Amino acid sequence: MKSHSSTLLAEVRTFRQNHPDVRYVDLIALDIPGHFYGKRYPVDMLEKVAAGSPLKLPQNAVLLGAQGGLFKIGDYCFHDGDPDANRRLVPGTLKPVSWEAQPLGQMLITSDGTEAPIEFEPREVLAKVLERLHRKGIHPVVAFELEFYLFDKKLSDGLPQFARDPLSDDADDQPNLHIERLSRFAPVLDDLVETAKAQGIDITVITAELGPGQFEINFGHLEDGLRAADWAALFCRSTRGVALKHGYRASFMAKPYLQHPGSGMHVHVSLYDAAGNNLLAAHQQQPLRHAVAGCLELLPHCMPIFSPNHNAFRRLGGTVNAATRACWGYEDRDACVRIPESDPRNLRIEHRLASADANPYLVLAAILVGLEHGLEAAKEPIAPLNEDRNSGADFPLEMLEAVRAMQHQPALREGLGAEFVDVYCENKRQDHLAFQQEIHAREYRWYL
Repeated sequence: MKSHSSTLLAEVRTFRQNHPDVRYVDLIALDIPGHFYGKRYPVDMLEKVAAGSPLKLPQNAVLLGAQGGLFKIGDYCFHDGDPDANRRLVPGTLKPVSWEAQPLGQMLITSDGTEAPIEFEPREVLAKVLERLHRKGIHPVVAFELEFYLFDKKLSDGLPQFARDPLSDDADDQPNLHIERLSRFAPVLDDLVETAKAQGIDITVITAELGPGQFEINFGHLEDGLRAADWAALFCRSTRGVALKHGYRASFMAKPYLQHPGSGMHVHVSLYDAAGNNLLAAHQQQPLRHAVAGCLELLPHCMPIFSPNHNAFRRLGGTVNAATRACWGYEDRDACVRIPESDPRNLRIEHRLASADANPYLVLAAILVGLEHGLEAAKEPIAPLNEDRNSGADFPLEMLEAVRAMQHQPALREGLGAEFVDVYCENKRQDHLAFQQEIHAREYRWYL
C-alpha cells in the first residue's frame, strides 16, 4: 500500500510541476448509463488523497439514470440512507484538460481495489471478470473502435444539423469513406487526436465513415483490458469537449439519423496464455469456434448492455453492417461476431453489435463472459454467414423484452455478478419507462 501511495504521490507532484497553472482536477468515473460523474478537487487536496487520505463519493451516484435521476432499485437510493463509498485514484490517468476555458486536470477514480468495491460499478464488474480470467490462465488483448458524428453546434428545433464543411460552409456532402472529408475537417480531427494522445490514448487509424460528418477512430491493442475500456470512455469525453471548441457537436448517439448509418462500438479481443500463445488458434482453431458459440449463445441476453437505450435499438437492421440476428462470419461485416483475416498469432474476434454510446466497461465484460462460457462449454457454433446467409439466432429488439432475457440468464448472473445484473436490469427498465412519460407530437398527429 505504501509503495502504491508513493507512486500516486509522485504522479500528482510531477503533474503539478509540469502544469503549475492547474488549480483543480476533475475526479471522474463512469456510471451505469455511461456518463461521467465525480468531483472537482483542488490540486493540493488531490495530493493528500494520493498520500492516503480517504476519497468518498455517494455509492448511489453509480445508479443515476440517463437523465441523472435516481430510481428505486431494491433497497438502494431511497432506503439505504444514500451512503458514501470509498473510491481510489487510478494510477497513470492524471492528465491535463485542454478543451476547457481555464487550465484543468482530470483523473479516473474507481471502487475496484478498495476494501468494499461497489458490485454494480461498471469498472468493478470488468475488473472482476478480468481477474477471474487471469486466474484461469486467460489473458485478453483488447482494442476498441468507436464511430461518432460531428454536427453543427446549433440545433434546429432540437434536431441535429449536418456538420458544415469548413472550406465551402455547406453541409458535409463528401462521398462515403472519401479521404477529402478527413482533409476538410482536419483542424478538429487533428485536435481531438492530439488531445486524446495527451490523455495517454493510443490513436491509430482514422476513417471517414458512411454517414455525413461520421468518423471512426481505432485505438491500439492493449494487454490491460481495464485500460482499454478507460481509453474508450476518456476518448468520448475529450472528443465532445474538443468538438465544441471548434464549433461542432460530437455525439456517440447510436442512431442520430434514420436515413443514415448508426454509430457502433467494435471490440477486438484475442486470448493468450501466460507464455503468450494465442489460445484461440490452438488445435486447428477449435477454441475459436467454441468461443464464438459462447458469444452467440449469450448475445441475446446481453442486449441491454449492447443497446443500452431506446435509440440504440433503432440502429439494428435497415442499414449496412448492422445485424438483426446473432451471427458470425469470416471477414463479414454483416456479422455480430466477425473473424478478421490474420495470422495465428493475431487471431481474434471482432464484436460489432454494441452501439457507440454503450458503456465500454460493461460491453467488454459481457464479451469476455461470452468467450469464457464458450471455451468451457466447448460447443460448436451455428454455421457462419459465409456458408449460410440466413444463419443466426434472434435477439430482443426492444428494451423491456431485452431486460427480461438478461435478468435470469444463469451464465450472465454468475459471470457478471447477480447483484449487478439485478441492479442493471432495473435501471434500464426504469429508464425506459421514464422515457415513455412524454407525449410526442407524432401521437397527436396520429391519434388526436
